[in-house]
Amino acid sequence: MCTVCGCGTATVEGGAVGHGHDHSHDHGHSHDHDHGHAHGHTHDHGHDHDHDHANAPVAAAAHVSRGEGAIDYGGGLAGVHVPGLSQERIVRIERDILGKNATLARANRRRLAARGILALNLVSSPGSGKTTLLVATIEALKARLPITVVEGDQQTSNDAERIRATGVKALQVNTGKGCHLDAHMVEHAIDALDPPENSLLFIENVGNLVCPAAFDLGEAHKVVVLSVTEGEDKPLKYPDMFAAADLMLLTKSDLLPHLDFDVAACLAAARRVNPRLEILVLSARSGDGLGEFVAWIERRAALARRPVAATAD
Repeated sequence: MCTVCGCGTATVEGGAVGHGHDHSHDHGHSHDHDHGHAHGHTHDHGHDHDHDHANAPVAAAAHVSRGEGAIDYGGGLAGVHVPGLSQERIVRIERDILGKNATLARANRRRLAARGILALNLVSSPGSGKTTLLVATIEALKARLPITVVEGDQQTSNDAERIRATGVKALQVNTGKGCHLDAHMVEHAIDALDPPENSLLFIENVGNLVCPAAFDLGEAHKVVVLSVTEGEDKPLKYPDMFAAADLMLLTKSDLLPHLDFDVAACLAAARRVNPRLEILVLSARSGDGLGEFVAWIERRAALARRPVAATAD
């Protein structure tokens, strides 16, 4: 079981248990990806390695940078510091873990595409209003599109129950100490939900702007949700997520009159990280801008749709 990042055994409602990585003994590792982010943790693997941490090479020293008083642990080859492991070893372990996840994600993507299912991976910090936004979006779309939802949280089925109250099918995946969903968990969730052809699948990830950026789930698009109650510099503080996303939703816009939040600075920060990022400003509570998000989804669902095979008389 992971002791830092927390990636480990996940529990799916109904008693099924899935593991995010197809291994089974403990060793330290980190996540690394194209956007330069990594984080260290352990995973279970099914083969033995002799880990002599007392004699292991020490990770690269921290780099002092970004002005006086800043210590940067992301300046090494792996982009992360893990005590007792060299930067080279971290990178090797990382590639093994993410390579397995990528294989599963590709299989999920092919499976969904073959059935004309548009899958959206919603990611954010805790408290951004993801679930409230998702409920409002479902209410706006459910008469026009079949919808199923995968809900990711460390514990409880609270969010899945909120989604089911809209009348759509939802499955809760509890990650325990895990800080993100992965492709293996989503594979099992798809098995359980069995979403219909030419439908919409929402995946609400665990609230976390770091780890979910590294893990492809097989979705068509990552949608990052940022609320105006957070800092406008969030895209610069957590660049990996905003670089990985195709769409950013700036939510809770109805609160802007009561906050000291610079919308222009926030949008500029997001586009500095990802110039191709589409951005919508909206409020699930007032409904302002929600129609634009609904239209964005409908356009992509139409592109994903597959012709329905004619049945013989």
